Amino acid sequence: MKSQGILISALVFALLIAIFAVINVDSVEVNFLFTKTTLPLILVILASTLLGGLTVGLLGMIRQIRLKRTVKALEKQLSELTVEAERLGLTKAMLRTEPTEAEAVPKTE
Repeated sequence: MKSQGILISALVFALLIAIFAVINVDSVEVNFLFTKTTLPLILVILASTLLGGLTVGLLGMIRQIRLKRTVKALEKQLSELTVEAERLGLTKAMLRTEPTEAEAVPKTE
C-alpha cells in the first residue's frame, strides 16, 4: 500500500512538472562555466528535474546499501553473542533484560 502511494505521488508530481514545463516554452540564456547558450525553458526545467531525481535516487540507494551493511554486521554480532551465550550455558530466559514477576520490585502505596 505504501509503494502505491509513493507511485501515485510521483506520477502527480511528474504531471505537474510536465504542465509547468509546457507552459514555459520561451527561450532563455543559460550560463555554463565557460560558455553561454540559449535553450528553451522547457528543456531547462525538464533537465533540472531529471538531474534532481537522479541525485535523490542515487543518495537513497547509497543509504540503503549502508543500512544493509549495518544490518548484516549486527546480525553477525548477534549470532556470535548467541553462540557465546550457549557455550556459557545461558538460556534464553536468562538473557532477557526484563525482570520476571518474582524479580520485580513490589509497589508501595
